[in-house]
Amino acid sequence: MRRALVIGNSGGIGGALAGALQESGVAVTGLSRSEHGFDVTDPASVEAGMAGLSPGFDMILVASGALTVVAPRPEKSLAELTAEEMAAQFAVNAIGPALVLRHVPRLLRRDGRGVVAVLSARVGSIGDNRMGGWYSYRAAKAAVNQIVHGAAIELARSHREAICVALHPGTVATDFTKAYAGRQKLAPSESAAHMLGVLDGLTPEDSGGFFAWDGERIEW
Repeated sequence: MRRALVIGNSGGIGGALAGALQESGVAVTGLSRSEHGFDVTDPASVEAGMAGLSPGFDMILVASGALTVVAPRPEKSLAELTAEEMAAQFAVNAIGPALVLRHVPRLLRRDGRGVVAVLSARVGSIGDNRMGGWYSYRAAKAAVNQIVHGAAIELARSHREAICVALHPGTVATDFTKAYAGRQKLAPSESAAHMLGVLDGLTPEDSGGFFAWDGERIEW
């Protein structure tokens, strides 16, 4: 693998993914809001940033996301639902990655194995939801899972060796999760190493799937 694109490379997980790839000799291109003004919630920003990239990436990783945007914490009950938080969640966690995926057919290599992975979350699994709550975040992640699955089907028609999946990074010790004590958390570097290992072992037959950091296939 020679070239990789990491969307959200200034975040904890995105930075760890970019660092691990660079350490293995991969030329990494990063796009983030803090470093490059690349805002996944702004269609014009995504269009400008992606249009400036040249084709031929071996790997494209979308590591942007937010647990909350407007609300102080994920909802614990239906009474806490607001249209503002739900719309903001969909903008950053579903629509933003979809806008990035629009450019994947042009940017991903066609002459060999190409990998696309979008960071999702286990709580986006409808079948695995046994606790309720976190309505906006769960719904946005379930939506991005559907978008990834559809993108994989379309991509297979033009990129025969493409692998396009949703990835759950685990509970990672970043600013994203610092308010949630008591959970066993992975270091960003540990999560990144596991996820890259999972991606390395996937084949085109796995495209369209939803996988955890440890390689477990997660139900939709």
